[in-house]
Amino acid sequence: MHHTSPLSQIYLDANATTPVLPQAAKAALGAMEDLFGNPSSSHITGLKAKSLMEQTRLRAKQILGSGQGNIIFTSGATEGIQTAILSALIKAKASLDPNKQYSLLYGATEHKAVPNSLAHWNQLLEIGAELKAIPVDDKGALDLDFIAAEVPNALMICTMAVNNETGVYQDLKALDTCIRDHNPEVFWMVDCVQALGKRPLALAQTSIDYAPFSGHKLYAPKGIGFVYIRDGAPFTPFIAGGGQEGGLRSGTENLPGMAALNQVFAMLLAEQDSAFHSLSTLVDYREQLAQALKRAFPTLVFNHSFDNSVPTTLNFAVPGFSSKEIMDLFDAANIRVSSGSACSSKVTRSFVLDAMGLPAWQSESAIRLSFGPAMTQTEVDQACERIQSAANALGNSCLTLSSGEASADKQPLNGLVQLKSGSSCSWIYADQESKQAVVIDPLPELDQRIDTLLQCQQLEPIAFIDTHGHADHVSGRVALAARYLPEQTSDHLGWPEDHQITEIGARPAQAISLGQYSLVKLATPGHTNDSISLLLCSPQGEVSYAFCGDLVLMGSLGRTNFDSSCAKQMYNSLKLLHSLIGDDTLLCPSHDYNNEFTTSFAAEFRVNPLLNEVINGTISMAQFELQKARLDTHLKDEAGSEIICGAYTGGCSKAKVKEYDSQSLQLQVSQSPQLKLLDIREPHEYALQHELGTLSEQTINVPMTRLVQFVQEHKQESDAEWVLVCRSGSRSLVAAQALHRLGFNKIAHLKGGYALSDS
Repeated sequence: MHHTSPLSQIYLDANATTPVLPQAAKAALGAMEDLFGNPSSSHITGLKAKSLMEQTRLRAKQILGSGQGNIIFTSGATEGIQTAILSALIKAKASLDPNKQYSLLYGATEHKAVPNSLAHWNQLLEIGAELKAIPVDDKGALDLDFIAAEVPNALMICTMAVNNETGVYQDLKALDTCIRDHNPEVFWMVDCVQALGKRPLALAQTSIDYAPFSGHKLYAPKGIGFVYIRDGAPFTPFIAGGGQEGGLRSGTENLPGMAALNQVFAMLLAEQDSAFHSLSTLVDYREQLAQALKRAFPTLVFNHSFDNSVPTTLNFAVPGFSSKEIMDLFDAANIRVSSGSACSSKVTRSFVLDAMGLPAWQSESAIRLSFGPAMTQTEVDQACERIQSAANALGNSCLTLSSGEASADKQPLNGLVQLKSGSSCSWIYADQESKQAVVIDPLPELDQRIDTLLQCQQLEPIAFIDTHGHADHVSGRVALAARYLPEQTSDHLGWPEDHQITEIGARPAQAISLGQYSLVKLATPGHTNDSISLLLCSPQGEVSYAFCGDLVLMGSLGRTNFDSSCAKQMYNSLKLLHSLIGDDTLLCPSHDYNNEFTTSFAAEFRVNPLLNEVINGTISMAQFELQKARLDTHLKDEAGSEIICGAYTGGCSKAKVKEYDSQSLQLQVSQSPQLKLLDIREPHEYALQHELGTLSEQTINVPMTRLVQFVQEHKQESDAEWVLVCRSGSRSLVAAQALHRLGFNKIAHLKGGYALSDS
């Protein structure tokens, strides 16, 4: 499969790693081809290798201003951190007072490699010191008063020169004075990984004992680094063996890595044509990028002050958008950014921004844009242009409001949209013909997203309705109703008083019109005594969707252990709802703990034995009440997704769906012309980058927010061959598993997504 794109990559994730500079790569290759000798060998080939190694060490000393201090080459910063901590703690252990409680101090915004390593060696060496995080202020600066109070009892203090997420730098001179005024003997390590090439370093003029560095953060290959050891600081070899590096670090030296570092050092020292730019140029680049971001996203906030951060890092958040959404958007525009530390990419929020006391939404939505000192003006220009293109795509997809000509490109919204915040769901049903819409279970976190969608699509909301009084969050209904429907009178859930009376299943019911459709209110108490279900009925009287709140959840039933709950009522409500909608109507709950989007009674019968027994009449109301109470007791102390997974054994197991790689998919397409590709990226991603070469004619775009409507419209094609694709394969796998659960038996997905497809 050939995924073609006219856009070249703009790489703005330099704090995670950098490309190897051509000059450095050439030097590394030269070392492999010509200077391949072992530096420990005494013949000419070995002596030449050793000469290169010592030249690299000499240049490192010049750059760091290391004076009489040692420079030891390592595999990278993590090894340097272990070397420093092990050396300091072994020395400290030799003179511990058994009657004294000691501490190990580290910055609260430190890379996790540092506190994790401190904890590891503290335990292994049986020192028993207490690990304490040094607080920071809202600008990320370490609390000197805390250090002054705590450092007298500290065996070691670890700080950072430049933070990897925010670019915030510490005042090393002020730290030096504070630390040594209160404990001249404490061992001090400074993580200098992000400082190299971005901040002046004169280590011999400080009392820093240890400073680790990593080559791949500054255009050298991965697998090479070095650590500074102050003259006189204690040292214990972390790697013992053949005695290389003067017995300080054994193992045959990584000469190609050193050759690359040597070239990078030469450019830093400006001994030859340098790819690196001055501080003033880098500050100018940051300003251009910051202005482009603010033009593209007017509500954007920066998560750090430019006054005390290096110019090569911008950390920001866009209100109303998660970091995942912005990352996917930028990735579609071929801009590479990250959501924080690359070493913790699965973390959903930034502990660094939490430590700085920033609001939770900024921490959860943080994006890090970082570039290296070899960035060029051409790349900055391209990045600024690409950022604007990405923002335009959001506007065309009605995720932001944009003025002007692009409105003709907006896709009209007709049908059901599922929006999520965490595990909670909001539902919007729009009727394009009448330009009317209804919003069900609106979440305050999605207020801006809902508002933007309604305005952009020029939809007239007829009601904002909750399916019950939500215990786990405040409803966003009141604010939206006040904005759009100030004159409307309704009950406490938002159901309009101005409604009609209709019949459903020979029962009288209240209804409101939505274009040619009608939304019917059905009392379904149980989870709470005010719980309702809303049935969207076609002109022919068929129920298209049942918005059931927390009555039926994927793999479970709503809890009935609240004060306003009643299991007996739930028993009757389940029977009533099933009698009106049958096995196959899609249920749209207000929570989706397991990324399963939607369900039906038929799908639930396969995983939910209690529900099966209720509907099939094999359990009495009294028996149901007992079993439900038992389940609710089991769930009482659980949280998050465990609420669902703990209810029914196997209820959360995921189907193993078929996976294709690029080549096998291409072959399958040639053999099965009826196969359809389903691109589940959001419209803004698809618009920015959607060419699929020879497969484009067989591809349709159905974003995950519209997946429930896709299921409804293609129920009769559940036996067809569908292959889901997305950017990385993660979303397509989740969606494929959900569709398989709903009876799409031949569903598959493209493993690795577009990211690993042939280009």
